[in-house]
Amino acid sequence: MKVYLAGPDVFLPDPLAMAERKRAICAAHGLTGIFPVDNHPQHPEDGALPRWLWIYRRNEAHMRDADAVIANLTPFRGPSADAGTVYELGFMRALGKKVLGYSNVAADLVPRTLGFIGPAVRRDAEGRWRDAEDMAVEDFGLADNLMIDGGIQEAGGLLVRCDVPPAARWTDLTAFEACVRALADTR
Repeated sequence: MKVYLAGPDVFLPDPLAMAERKRAICAAHGLTGIFPVDNHPQHPEDGALPRWLWIYRRNEAHMRDADAVIANLTPFRGPSADAGTVYELGFMRALGKKVLGYSNVAADLVPRTLGFIGPAVRRDAEGRWRDAEDMAVEDFGLADNLMIDGGIQEAGGLLVRCDVPPAARWTDLTAFEACVRALADTR
């Protein structure tokens, strides 16, 4: 089973070291990990394309070739998961592939969002949270936006939340390995 390893790990100082760690965990469970920066045989580097478009096409080819995705949904540069990773998760869900996700921050979306918004947040007459523009703050006790949690659940997937020390937020693979084990058990 080929597994696309989505997440902001590609932005780490040494993304290839993380790729190797994740691939090793996958291999130990009989799975093949595909990291976004891996070469793809049908998409060699193309100097005629803008680099961002070439990366997009390569990653889409990887996702189409994969049987499943494990997405790192750890909050990235804000209270929510990385936007590109969320796109990839939705893309895989739409293709009918197996979808799993994990976050190394166990807190619900609401406290993370309120902390990000700051003191401008308030409760309205019905008790709902509102931001400075009077926009409602989604409050369902979920790990992230309801479309992320819902998509994983409706696909029969798994979303693992794990609280790790801030210094290990991008390197701890405990929750990732739980997803790998669960996926391997579905074969």
